[in-house]
Amino acid sequence: MRVRYSYLKQQFSNCPDLWSKLKKFVKTGDFTLGKPLVEFERKFAKLIGSKYAVGVNSGTDAIKLSLKTLNIKPGDEIITAANTFVATVGAIVELGAKPVFVDCDNTFCMNTDLVERKISKKTKAIVPVHFTGYMANMVKLKKISKKYKIPIIEDACQSILGSINNKNAGTWSEFGAFSLHPLKNINVWSDGGIITTNNTKFYKHLKLLRNHGLIDRDTVKISGYNSRLDTLQAVVGNWLLPKAKFIANKRISNAKYYDHKFSKVKEITIPPRPKNYKIVFHLYVLFAKKRDKLLKYCHSKGIEAKIHYPKPMYLQEALKNLKHKKGDFPVTDSHTKKIITFPCDQHLSLKEMNYVVKTVKEFYKKHNY
Repeated sequence: MRVRYSYLKQQFSNCPDLWSKLKKFVKTGDFTLGKPLVEFERKFAKLIGSKYAVGVNSGTDAIKLSLKTLNIKPGDEIITAANTFVATVGAIVELGAKPVFVDCDNTFCMNTDLVERKISKKTKAIVPVHFTGYMANMVKLKKISKKYKIPIIEDACQSILGSINNKNAGTWSEFGAFSLHPLKNINVWSDGGIITTNNTKFYKHLKLLRNHGLIDRDTVKISGYNSRLDTLQAVVGNWLLPKAKFIANKRISNAKYYDHKFSKVKEITIPPRPKNYKIVFHLYVLFAKKRDKLLKYCHSKGIEAKIHYPKPMYLQEALKNLKHKKGDFPVTDSHTKKIITFPCDQHLSLKEMNYVVKTVKEFYKKHNY
């Protein structure tokens, strides 16, 4: 049996209503900053619970433009998670700023107890990463932000509709940065991103930044970027957005089923599931003994399990100028040896999930671990 990781063929293989919408849209020629984009931004803001939303061309730019709106300059320090994907760090270093890493805990998010010791006179922002569909402890981070007057940009690219105490990711701080990449929970047909904010001044600035700084065709108010979310992708987004809550709830349901089954496998450790957190499981990640051998075995049985991620950002060659060494972030390091990701999406069948569980049990039984 094969259990694929990407579900895109299932998601978009039979969608005649979407093709109908696209055909009608193409006839309008409204391709740049068009009406469907305005509609998508409005609907996204309402879904998340923010006052404004601004569509941009990627989750990376969602972070970068948010930092730029805060006037981040070369040499400024930005506190972020040591175990994040390259995009978070890329947005920081593109502006000439320095990423200052904080180790994670077993929720895969930044350990907020370690943040204050990283703050210096050069610290200009904190970028917590709501990794895998969890959320960083925003209750603690908000207190730190207020105490030191340091703004927060939530990297919520993996946590659309994740929440703490019923307050959604992307609404706790100055900015929420989201990705619409094809592999995200809410996805379009290419790269895409969106920024949420409740600040009118920031909203107006972001709209200028993403469109070359143009007030109109002939008037350039500020130096900006070409970072518009394509209106074509907004049409896809408008088609998918009504399914957002179903997608989140189905992933949560699948994860709960997995948790129940894997809780009976002594070689598997399930991460903590805080009761006041809504975890949306962009990634379903477990801790596994003999992880590398288990991963190889799963692949041999047709299960596309993955590791997110096998080598932490702080040890990548691109960041050797920061002069970190292995062991600087021990929890992040330990995760790279133990974590394994299984498919958990809304198109996964019960038969497929049972096969994943059966295969894991079979591996440990066969190898007497």
